[in-house]
Amino acid sequence: MAKESFAKNRMRSIGFALKGALLLLKTEASIKVQFFIGILMTALGFYYEISSIEWILQIIAIGLVMGIEGLNTAVEKIADYIQPEFDLKIGFIKDISAGAVMIVSIAATIIGFIIYIPKIFNL
Repeated sequence: MAKESFAKNRMRSIGFALKGALLLLKTEASIKVQFFIGILMTALGFYYEISSIEWILQIIAIGLVMGIEGLNTAVEKIADYIQPEFDLKIGFIKDISAGAVMIVSIAATIIGFIIYIPKIFNL
């Protein structure tokens, strides 16, 4: 069997990643909410004409929240597959994973406040 080229392998990997992102958006309510908030914040960025640095911070914040939410979903799915019945240890793992989403969500909210409160209230 011939070895697959690097470029073809990368294209297949990108296809799997896109499939995963679409599955996440189609099946998970929390990521749908976060995606909507990301779109809303992007629209606000255009409306308030935020600076390049503010765009960078906002994009990083949105990406982190959605990326960590994806990892949280993966942890939950693996945990449920390994132990479908209630288990305190699995619950502990899932709570830590959800806590990681909360931490980046709080940080993203603070970044949003720092960017937009002065603009909204003309400070």
